[in-house]
Amino acid sequence: MSTQVAVSDTVFPSLDPAREALSRVDAELTLASEPTAEGILEVAADADALLVTYGQINADVIAGLNNCKAIGRFGIGTDNIDIGAAAEKGIVVTYAPVYCLDEVSDHAMALLLSVARKIPYANKLVADGRWEMPAVVPIARLRGNTLGLLGLGNIPQQIVGKAQAFGMNVIAADPYCPDEVFQRLNVAKVGFDGLLARSDYISVHAPLTPETEKMFNMDAFKKMKNTAFLINTARGPLVDTADLAAALDAGEIAGAGLDVLPSEPPAADDPIVGRDDVVLTPHTGFYSEDALLDLQTTVASDVAAVLAGEEPKYPVKPR
Repeated sequence: MSTQVAVSDTVFPSLDPAREALSRVDAELTLASEPTAEGILEVAADADALLVTYGQINADVIAGLNNCKAIGRFGIGTDNIDIGAAAEKGIVVTYAPVYCLDEVSDHAMALLLSVARKIPYANKLVADGRWEMPAVVPIARLRGNTLGLLGLGNIPQQIVGKAQAFGMNVIAADPYCPDEVFQRLNVAKVGFDGLLARSDYISVHAPLTPETEKMFNMDAFKKMKNTAFLINTARGPLVDTADLAAALDAGEIAGAGLDVLPSEPPAADDPIVGRDDVVLTPHTGFYSEDALLDLQTTVASDVAAVLAGEEPKYPVKPR
């Protein structure tokens, strides 16, 4: 009898790379009709493993998994999975912490350059028939400015060299990152308030937890330079976008580049949408064809390893 692997939801054009990686355990993949708790359990209740992208795998869903040995999350974050509930049931959770380091770090720099040089706004003016350099000033020189990184994990470590290549000074706030990493990368270690006060640009790279949710709120924006820009390619709820819009209106900061939002897609009347001082991209920072292949292969291979009685390469440790 073949191994049954349920799939809660997918963004991939094809699941063939995952199917190939799972072929060594003779897996048969079944996609849920919809990523609701009922839809997921309809295919996953008796499955040997579950693959998930954005589906919410909460304690109730996990309680309904009767035979599951592994949950593989197609992504870096695991905030949509109740890791503690899975651990209590003996289910191994795996993820892909290194699959899109180039893509997200490139995207963060692209957003930084876009807001710094006001490229989308300038393009809009030209499209409207306005070839007017004075309309886009002021623009500051990047060299000598300070980029502050909230978090110094795998992705922001990739950003460091890219920013330094533009002559930027890099500082970071990350209480969990070893001092040796700061020293090796020539990055100054600061606290959160120091990051807010000193940075000309802040790029967010923190996990979403109860402690980090809405950590970029009006109080934080008031501590930033009024010439500073915020970049977020991590998790949308880290930024209170209502406060961000209000802070921009009040001149507390100069602009933002966001690839993620608290609610995706945003409502038509969301105050952060349609602003000349905000650049938005639709959660595309992770994307490239190469990254998607890496993602499927990494996660499915780890799930296959668990099902074969082996140790996975990238298990998620319960907090």
